[in-house]
Amino acid sequence: MTDRALLIRQLIEQWREDEGATYQSWFLWDERLKNFRSIRRGIQQVVSEIEAGTFGVAYRGSSLETVVHSIAEQRQIFKGADHAFLWKPKLRIPDIYESPKNQRAFGRLLDNCVCCDNAEDVIAHIRTIDAHKIKGLGPAVANLLYFLHPTLISPFNTAIVNGYNALTGSKVKLGSWEQFLAMRGGILDLNDEYRDLLSNDLGAIGGLLFDIGSGRYPAPPLADGGEGDWFARLEAVRSEAAKLSKAQQAQGESERTHTEMQAWLRDLGLALGYRVWIAANDRGRLFGDSPLGTGCLDHLPGEIAAAPGADAVRLIDVLWLEQETPKVAAAFEVEHSTSIYSGIVRMLDLALSGGGFHAAAGLFLVAPDDREKDVRAQIARPAFSRISDLDISYLPYGELETHRDQIARFGSGLKAIRAIARPLEQAI
Repeated sequence: MTDRALLIRQLIEQWREDEGATYQSWFLWDERLKNFRSIRRGIQQVVSEIEAGTFGVAYRGSSLETVVHSIAEQRQIFKGADHAFLWKPKLRIPDIYESPKNQRAFGRLLDNCVCCDNAEDVIAHIRTIDAHKIKGLGPAVANLLYFLHPTLISPFNTAIVNGYNALTGSKVKLGSWEQFLAMRGGILDLNDEYRDLLSNDLGAIGGLLFDIGSGRYPAPPLADGGEGDWFARLEAVRSEAAKLSKAQQAQGESERTHTEMQAWLRDLGLALGYRVWIAANDRGRLFGDSPLGTGCLDHLPGEIAAAPGADAVRLIDVLWLEQETPKVAAAFEVEHSTSIYSGIVRMLDLALSGGGFHAAAGLFLVAPDDREKDVRAQIARPAFSRISDLDISYLPYGELETHRDQIARFGSGLKAIRAIARPLEQAI
């Protein structure tokens, strides 16, 4: 192993331990995994609308805006992911809105990549779209493809390119699919070399390159002689990371509050006599001295587990189920600071999954009092036109906190919960 390889290994080890770097703050973030299925479903909706000729000629209000916005909401690594898809009228790019031919080619790329499962096919489809020379449609699309194939395609933005160039001494340029594919090959080589510290999911190395390219971490010197200065800069990063910023403290509180809401809903459901399901990837999370899943179902009833959309239903934050039947009485998605989009999609998966086990279920988006505007704005998107057919409500934290003890002592069924929630429906 070369001296520089040892320096890179030291960099990655420190980066992994930094609570404010992307490895801990995004890659290991439980909510990240919940977003994959909902974003995949959103991409499939984009494809369906393009195939049906109903996508339209504008980004604003489109199903593409909905899914890209949900990506852009996922912490710092995807901040600004929507910029590449915004219509620039003076340049008339990206040319997938006004040109039906280009729009269909874009839809075929997404559709083909949804269906394929190996790197060769994905690369072939990328080369096909590149051959169309669609103005303004470049490698930023890789952020969509990452959520379809996280082990084949890495996230992409300016900071990631800058980080890759700094770490490898390359001169990759933005805007070119050929340059992107060359960088992808280099990223895979790096990932293989340091796989024991990274992941098969290329989001991990994408996060490392992002933190280097955005200036949080310095890349080791490319030539001998600069190690002393680099070590000093790395130590400065360590010292700074040890002092949690106000923003990081706020994020920690955000995660605690999300868990706390799940615990409140768990305890309330049990007090009302329901069986309770906690999201599969949250069951082991501690609240107080015990896991969230304490006293809850270990498995979903077979009828639910076998239904279409079951993988998404398993990730709904809290479900209340009837005692004697497999029917869902209520479903709750806690949306403290995460994308409301993913929670709505999981609710739709439950409501549209068939089988009759959800027919009378109350669906609740649980969010801070000051997020009502955000919740209603998402519900109003054309992509969620079917919401008006569902019994879905907004449940503010404040109302839940104020009334939960009384509901637990004197309530029965969902009547009291419905009384403190606010119905959501699209304007007709």
